[in-house]
Amino acid sequence: MNIAVITAGGHGSRTEQDIPKQFMGVYEKPLLIYTLENFQNHPEIDGIIVICLNGWQEVLRAYARQYHITKLNWIVEGGLNGQESINNGINALKGICEDDDVILIHDGVRPFLPQEIITDAIIKARKYGSGVSAIRCQETIVRTNDGIEGMGNIERSEVMRVQTPQACLFGKARWAYEEAERRGIHGEVALNTLLLHLGEHVFFSAGSEKNIKITTVDDLDLFKALLRMKKEDWIH
Repeated sequence: MNIAVITAGGHGSRTEQDIPKQFMGVYEKPLLIYTLENFQNHPEIDGIIVICLNGWQEVLRAYARQYHITKLNWIVEGGLNGQESINNGINALKGICEDDDVILIHDGVRPFLPQEIITDAIIKARKYGSGVSAIRCQETIVRTNDGIEGMGNIERSEVMRVQTPQACLFGKARWAYEEAERRGIHGEVALNTLLLHLGEHVFFSAGSEKNIKITTVDDLDLFKALLRMKKEDWIH
């Protein structure tokens, strides 16, 4: 099986909205639904679990029915931080997933996700055990001293911009969070950083410049522009 694990437990104050950003309406559709549709429409995704902000579970269920997200099989409550939230999702899948099943952890506020990105993450996870979406840095990157002055360039060939989905074999992910608990490691935001903290290798899969994370009002404007562009391409 291939299971999408969608993180939607944050409050998101930087978009200057009164409701959590994952539930904001964009052209009369909640942002989170755009994200879920990417996995609903992918033929290799067998199920979806959402780690949801407490108090919004029934709202999510209602939206899923309205927009026919039939692969949404589980909703669990988020934790105090990203590590705890994802661990809640993994714990909910114990007894459901086999160790060689693939889980794809994805930000609920990355709504513009090309289908080929999901496909490549699954392929890399099955081949190497993990597949973390990433893209090359195009901008010049410099070291700073508290932002006061430039301290020299960082070679762009040495760095990657990591995104989600972050795919991993379920057994490896389950081990990582159990091992983190044994070692007293807390507060890691993402699975890839936790694996690196544990001394594991992480393998890259394809990413996309369009796979933006909605954090600010500017990000929201960019997403709307991408949606308009997609609609115009469909019309022509």
